[in-house]
Amino acid sequence: MPALSTLLPPSLTPILLLFASNVFMTFAWYGHLKHKSAPLMIAILASWGIAFFEYCLAVPANRYGSAVYSTVELKTIQEVITLVVFAGFSVLWLKEPFAWNHLIGFAFIAVGAFFIFQKW
Repeated sequence: MPALSTLLPPSLTPILLLFASNVFMTFAWYGHLKHKSAPLMIAILASWGIAFFEYCLAVPANRYGSAVYSTVELKTIQEVITLVVFAGFSVLWLKEPFAWNHLIGFAFIAVGAFFIFQKW
């Protein structure tokens, strides 16, 4: 069976892996907030277990991505993906509203990300 890195364009593989890893990490960090009555130690252990799968995706994402992107670009991609995943997570899982000021703040971050990828 061919590796994921050979099935997709080299520039897309790390983005998809980072997206998937961020879904896991968002659940590891914030998923327990929907279950605040559970003991803290259970939340910590569950989060740690979920984070293992995040690392199984993030490490290859950065390894494959370093062949295409600089580390600054990889980190920028990861941060933008984190915000997108977190915005969806907070609305869909935690049932929190997404306000206009959040959108404006994310837009400013997107502008910053745009400048990271400019080759002037």
